[in-house]
Amino acid sequence: MTERRILRLILLLFVALGAIYAITTPVFEASDELWHYPMVRHLADGNPLPIQVFDPEQAGPWKQEASQPPLYYYLAAAATFWIDTSDMELVRWLNPHVDNGVITEDGNVNLVVHDPEADPWSGTQLAVRVTRLVSVLLGAATVYLTYLIASAAVPGRSEIALGAAAVNAFTPMFLFISGAVNNDNLIIPLASLSLLLSIQIVRDDRSNWWAHYGRPVFLGAVIGLGALTKISAIGLLALAGLALFMERWRRNGRLVSLGELLHVLGRSLLSFFLVLFPVLLIAGWWYLRNMQLYGDWRGWNAFIAVLGQRAHPASLAQLWDERWGFMLSYWGLFGGLNVPMADWVYRLLNGVLLVSVAGFVVYSVQIIRDWTIETKARANKISSIIYNLLAFVERYIGLVMCLLWSAAVVVGLIQWATVTWSSQGRLVFSSISALSTLLVTGLIAWLPQKPARIVISGLSVFMLIVSAGAPLLWISPAYEPLEAQVGEGYQELNLDYGEVMRLEGYSLEPDDIRPGDAIAVSLRWQALDKMDRDWSVFVHFNDPAVNAPVTQRDMFPGQGLVATRLLTPGDRVTDRYVLTVPASALAPAELTMSVGLYDHQTGERLPANDGLEAPELAQVSLAPLSGVAPNPLSVNFENELELVGFAMGERRLVPGGKAELSLYWRPYGEVDVDYTLFAQIVDQDTTRWASQDLTLPTSEWSPGDVQEVSLSMELGSEAPAGVYPLIVGLYTRREDGEFIRLQTVTPEGRLTDDYLSLTHVRID
Repeated sequence: MTERRILRLILLLFVALGAIYAITTPVFEASDELWHYPMVRHLADGNPLPIQVFDPEQAGPWKQEASQPPLYYYLAAAATFWIDTSDMELVRWLNPHVDNGVITEDGNVNLVVHDPEADPWSGTQLAVRVTRLVSVLLGAATVYLTYLIASAAVPGRSEIALGAAAVNAFTPMFLFISGAVNNDNLIIPLASLSLLLSIQIVRDDRSNWWAHYGRPVFLGAVIGLGALTKISAIGLLALAGLALFMERWRRNGRLVSLGELLHVLGRSLLSFFLVLFPVLLIAGWWYLRNMQLYGDWRGWNAFIAVLGQRAHPASLAQLWDERWGFMLSYWGLFGGLNVPMADWVYRLLNGVLLVSVAGFVVYSVQIIRDWTIETKARANKISSIIYNLLAFVERYIGLVMCLLWSAAVVVGLIQWATVTWSSQGRLVFSSISALSTLLVTGLIAWLPQKPARIVISGLSVFMLIVSAGAPLLWISPAYEPLEAQVGEGYQELNLDYGEVMRLEGYSLEPDDIRPGDAIAVSLRWQALDKMDRDWSVFVHFNDPAVNAPVTQRDMFPGQGLVATRLLTPGDRVTDRYVLTVPASALAPAELTMSVGLYDHQTGERLPANDGLEAPELAQVSLAPLSGVAPNPLSVNFENELELVGFAMGERRLVPGGKAELSLYWRPYGEVDVDYTLFAQIVDQDTTRWASQDLTLPTSEWSPGDVQEVSLSMELGSEAPAGVYPLIVGLYTRREDGEFIRLQTVTPEGRLTDDYLSLTHVRID
């Protein structure tokens, strides 16, 4: 089969698979589509651009996306303005309990509730799918551009160009995003086209009007369209500047004297204005608008205010600890980043990536060695160094551009992810053409052509099979209500709630647990009457000392997929809930399981026929763990100190009473400073009803020795009745008075909160 035929086959397979993803994935179940599509609909209805507010509670249905440049939304609006989407609020039926971005054992992954009687090819559902199919075509353009970029980066190696196109096309997450309403689908091909044009500027030997003026203006127009789609496109101006400098240096005879280099720099700056002018003309108004509205040309202050941010900026070490989740969402993490593929798929693809990195090092050594031999006899040593460096960049401009653009996108994401919870692999897809080219180059460029073709063919077929199977194996099943099976020891109840829902029975396993263990609960429900409200199920395991949940799980029936308004009398649903008891739960204790129904919007509970709103159905014995301290646990505070246990006095208190607490600490090693321990009983608005700060002689503690620290916190006399968390943590204070808290570290090494919610107290 010829190269062109293989390329056409890759493109056809991509479009076919992209259409399958676009049709198979339920509407609004793709990453951020819940927020992107309302922007499309708003503009399709003829409305002006919305003004972003700084309050997430007051933001429109588009949330933070109102801060994004609008070109993609206008394009999608132009494709769908003719569709009546007045039913959007009905279709966009939010699941208030969704585990967004969390992989769970018991489902609840759906971002919205889907009415099985709704017509998937009318109204909002039709508009979303039309926009998705337009996005698939944009994705196909990206795949073709990847082929051209790889052809320019490694000339004469058709297997690399075709392999890069195939890897791009059959990356499951790229197919998933291409089949979704997402502005990434426009910035990705625009960034790829800009990258290709920058490479061509350096490579083109023609001296005509197009080469001197047309292509730079066209490049500027592409970057301008990109900047009107997503702010990351502005980084492409740096690549354009490098390309113009290298092109001018080549045309000036490749001289390297200081005067010549300054002359080349000046001429390339003049050419750069040909690029910059269309960028400003096309996108400048948007960034000026941001300055006028938000006082920030990027609009990030409004974006972050709505999106939310980390409590503390993440360090590079913390971001490195998040690499597994990053790679999951690069290869394929569907839905609201909560529907994974099989674990072995990720491990295999990550293994391919590691081999590619090693292979790229080998290939780089090969080309540097060959280049050194070729240039070894040059006379003027100083001039040769400069000349050889520039000549090397010129010869390998494709790979250099791919490396620079990939690095720029990754560095930009790192800067963004230090502030926000955005360490997602799909957010580097604006460089996927470059990344796919580099991956395939590292994998096979150092191999002879025959084995290289075998290797890349095998990888391409494997990725095609995984991508083709993903909708059937992982995506569709996640949104199909399945009848869960009750476990052993099923108990019949026939307990009616509000004469509309009957709890026919439950099973519970195990019935004896320890802190940190999971409990599986199955509930069998029957609808008794037609309902006009969405009742949520809650399962609580209550701590008898404070009469409050130690752990709880709330969701709609059908593992989150079925709203009670959709049930008809006689319908039965069996759900399975997996609840994890916190490692800090006080033991021994007899936890009581209560189950009920409530309206999430109002908080109203349905009373059962025994008159109780949360009837207690069973008890579970919580046995203590053995360890070096009471209530043993292991909480790592930034590898400095480990909390290994605690003891608590009376947890049911009255205003003016005292909460007695003992904490047991163990240093991991030598501690250089004396940390201050804080313990607080706090309200939701962070009001402290009791607190104590105690400076500890941690610099004198011996590594490995357990140290007991006792505290006594007096409650204020005005403390209102209620159940409140008791939090503890450690901090130091800088000379300027700023508090520096230690963050807790997960067993996987990820930094999290700068405090630990230890237990709860009740104030009567």
